Amino acid sequence: MYKLTNYFKLLSDETRLRIMVLLFHNEFCVCQITGITGISQPNVSKHLARLRDMGLVKDERKEQYTFYSLNIEEKLFEDILEKIVSNVKDYPILKSDIEKSKAAAKYIELTSMNK
Repeated sequence: MYKLTNYFKLLSDETRLRIMVLLFHNEFCVCQITGITGISQPNVSKHLARLRDMGLVKDERKEQYTFYSLNIEEKLFEDILEKIVSNVKDYPILKSDIEKSKAAAKYIELTSMNK
């Protein structure tokens, strides 16, 4: 029961929910999440640390950046997040974040092809 209540506590924070929805679609570094959401870097880092401490995200160092991705092992937790994402059209701020993340992903893809 403890894990379930903590999961809902984590999702009850708007910043953490926005981060989780973004990470549902792709992996990102702190600077990308900051650019997409407009949330300050220290605030994003604080929330990512909390999510990592709960085991919901994992981090991987790539060159000078640390990229974060989802690490949800509980099927129920994944289903809940999937349900939120499938109804993103009802949440303008989440929809906007996803659209911005897709544009960022395209930009990254184009710049990496030109190297």
